[in-house]
Amino acid sequence: MQNNISPTPGHFVADITDTPVAAVDGIDESVKPRSGFSDAWDAMRKRPMFWISSVLILAILVIAAFPSLFAHVSPNTGCLLPDSNGKPEAGHIFGFTRQGCDIYARTIFGTQASVTVGVLATLIVTLFGGIVGAIAGYYGGFLDAVLSRLGDIFFAIPTILGAIVLISVLPNRTPLVIALVLAVFAWPQVARIMRGAVLSARSADYVMASTALGVSRFQILIRHVIPNALAPVIVVATTSLGTFIVAEATLSFLGIGLPGSTVMSWGNDISQARANITTAPMALFYPAAALSLTVLSFLMLGDVVRDALDPQARARR
Repeated sequence: MQNNISPTPGHFVADITDTPVAAVDGIDESVKPRSGFSDAWDAMRKRPMFWISSVLILAILVIAAFPSLFAHVSPNTGCLLPDSNGKPEAGHIFGFTRQGCDIYARTIFGTQASVTVGVLATLIVTLFGGIVGAIAGYYGGFLDAVLSRLGDIFFAIPTILGAIVLISVLPNRTPLVIALVLAVFAWPQVARIMRGAVLSARSADYVMASTALGVSRFQILIRHVIPNALAPVIVVATTSLGTFIVAEATLSFLGIGLPGSTVMSWGNDISQARANITTAPMALFYPAAALSLTVLSFLMLGDVVRDALDPQARARR
């Protein structure tokens, strides 16, 4: 629409058109900026490995939460000596162990303990190590020196060796206790990674702007620094879960992890089956295959998450 403008002295008249201004200098103001996690999600969902590992992990978690839905035979009470090292048959598709127990049922029910230890240990390590690393990296100074040296002390102790020594003096060996013991010696890795990420994030422009606006240091740490330093911690947490499952299986295999008389674990089954590996190899194969598949699923997911959260990796792809 064209306007007939008759300017008069002392008055400012604006030209009015029917078309609203939606962009200034080619920038559409209606488009919201995308976060790094949104870009990472777009990168992950395009990769088949993400969906394969996610489906496997979801199935493993469901089996761990509801094992009785997948195995209708009791893994302990149904053990009969006449079935010792028996071959697969109807209702017992994996055969029997040396004690006459159903291998399929023990493999299914063993998922719960192994996955529980892995999830609990990962949560504890991520929370504790992340908090320690964030405080050390953001506040620096004497506090950083003390926390870093404390982390170095625990980092110098091998996780399995330290867990063996500590578990040997504990009266109870529940999944929570095993997870806590593993977390005691594994948190320095997450703390180091979080510390480095926080050191990079605290010098960013948005942190300086918040400081200039009078925002407290603690609020800046919680609202801005930690959320922007989580990417590498998420990657480590994803891959560490599989590592903790292996650590639990190793401790149980050595006979100092979860007690085989009360808690079923893949490590315990592998340990019991090794004596008859030549005569009944399937008793060892199935729990070992379940352990390998679980760890592989989390490692595959960790690789996808790492590539998605790494801008340089996305650029290479």
